Amino acid sequence: MSLIVTRFAPSPTGYLHIGGLRTAIFNYLFARANQGKFFLRIEDTDLSRNSIEAANAIVEAFKWVGLEYDGEILYQSKRFEIYKKYIQKLLDEGKAYYCYMSKDELDALREEQKARKETPRYDNRYRDFKGTPPKGIEPVVRIKVPQNEIIVFNDGVKGEVRVNTNEIDDFIIARSDGTPTYNFVVTIDDALMGITDVIRGDDHLSNTPKQIVLYKALNFKIPNFFHVPMILNEEGQKLSKRHGATNVMDYQERGYLKEALVNFLARLGWSYQDKEIFSMQELLECFDPKDLNSSPSCFSWHKLNWLNAHYLKNQSVQELLKLLKPFSFSDLSHLNPAQLDRLLDALKERSQTLKELALKIDEVLIAPVEYEEKVFKKLNQALVMPLLEKFKLELNEVNFNDESALENAMHKIIEEEKIKAGSFMQPLRLALLGKGGGIGLKEALFILGKTESVKRIEKFLKN
Repeated sequence: MSLIVTRFAPSPTGYLHIGGLRTAIFNYLFARANQGKFFLRIEDTDLSRNSIEAANAIVEAFKWVGLEYDGEILYQSKRFEIYKKYIQKLLDEGKAYYCYMSKDELDALREEQKARKETPRYDNRYRDFKGTPPKGIEPVVRIKVPQNEIIVFNDGVKGEVRVNTNEIDDFIIARSDGTPTYNFVVTIDDALMGITDVIRGDDHLSNTPKQIVLYKALNFKIPNFFHVPMILNEEGQKLSKRHGATNVMDYQERGYLKEALVNFLARLGWSYQDKEIFSMQELLECFDPKDLNSSPSCFSWHKLNWLNAHYLKNQSVQELLKLLKPFSFSDLSHLNPAQLDRLLDALKERSQTLKELALKIDEVLIAPVEYEEKVFKKLNQALVMPLLEKFKLELNEVNFNDESALENAMHKIIEEEKIKAGSFMQPLRLALLGKGGGIGLKEALFILGKTESVKRIEKFLKN
């Protein structure tokens, strides 16, 4: 098998979104799984729309998710001389030509064609032009598309695709200012970089016949193509920012782990048996672009949150502390190692994101200033207050380093008073945490320690 060479080639006109990252992941996996090469190319020839911040954000996103590319990043804006050379080559060989049609003329032609209910297209008027060029017109360069030929390519996702060249205009390969167009530079760079396989979104499917025209005109080897259907929202519509089509780095800020995001995106449009959870190593072992789905995939927040919760639960305390650094939460320095371990172990089981975990740390460590009204109103205060007074005194005799001792102290109250567990546990939970839900009570007592636990119970009794 020859060396697999893939690439990811975003335009830095906006931040990298998840559809782009998914494409990068597919290309990365295919190359790495076959000990091939994976390149990053920044398609920044549209100088008026380029953003340095967006280009940097693409690199930042790659670093975060751990996609390592080979060699240096290739910037198309630094390769204009190369493109000019190949444009001139096509002109010299009679495979391309100057077109002096003005914008006004082209617009007028299109209006005439629309009036005749024809598909608007260039009419090839300068294809074989031998006369004197009109003055004052900076020409564009058009490729001579062969006529009456069938372009056939076997797409790895769509199957066989056939296009008659008569359906393709003599499209522009260089604008009047000399800058090359998208399809031209993509073809040149893919060929010169030795790209063997192109995995990209199916919005590029219509570009492929044009690029094949260029490959043939320049006697370049045509790569294999895989056009992946787009990601839809759960209503089957195009993905919007509200439904997840945001900057990749937003996911880091929301508290998603890179492992979860990579796993989630890899499974959007690709499947392997009925397996859902994949480490990077497992993805490398299992991924094959032949298994890419031909139907659009659906973005599901529920699925992403489920995966993220899975990866969160499998982080050690030390790993969690590193991952939590960008987030704001209460100081942990007063906790001993056992309390810290217990806090994070308890909360990671109840959290779906790092951001949620940080909020839950505050919910435990910051003493409540008010109490959940719905739960508070249900309390039988005549019963509750004596129970909490008795438990507060009991705590003075309990070893707070022993969770089982704390649990026994709670059960002792329940058994001695002959009451249902909820009649005591609910008000105790309200006193300690200010609400009806949360971590287990023995965990809460252990984490808070004797002084803080007694202080919170006393404050609740005063209320």
